[in-house]
Amino acid sequence: MKKLEKTKLNKNTDVKEVLKLSHPCKCNACTVGCKHGSGFLVGEDIPKLAKFMNISEEVLKKEFLEEVEKFNTKRYRPKILRKDRPYGKCVFFDQEIRCRVHTAKPLECKISMGCKDYGEELSIWFMLNHFVKKDDAESVRRYASYLKTGGKTLEGAELKDLVPDKEKLKKILNFEIL
Repeated sequence: MKKLEKTKLNKNTDVKEVLKLSHPCKCNACTVGCKHGSGFLVGEDIPKLAKFMNISEEVLKKEFLEEVEKFNTKRYRPKILRKDRPYGKCVFFDQEIRCRVHTAKPLECKISMGCKDYGEELSIWFMLNHFVKKDDAESVRRYASYLKTGGKTLEGAELKDLVPDKEKLKKILNFEIL
């Protein structure tokens, strides 16, 4: 039997390739994120989810989503149902059914794979491609801070890759470019 090589993700891996790695899974390792948080919506996720639920995008945002900021980028995610804790289950998660919007779930939820050894790399790929903005100085600074404190990255997403102009990167990190 031929041994499968570990997939090598990088910042520029195409979303189609990422989705090939992410089979629909409802195992306990993959639903732990649903029990302690929720995934972010990007691209066509909001209209697709609203259509699936047969509600307007405005109602979806007001009743089921919350806006969160990471790396100076705002995104919506399903509300988290907390019980006096900083975490809680996704508003769409049901213990028996699992994800109630499984066929229309957000991209981040589709690619979150707790049962695969490359699951963490998939999460990092999502963060790099949907939160870290190379043309936003504050986003770059926050990403630099993340890296400095031990945050993981992928090939093609070092600071020198995001901002190849060394002088510009220095000015960003020194707050000379706001």
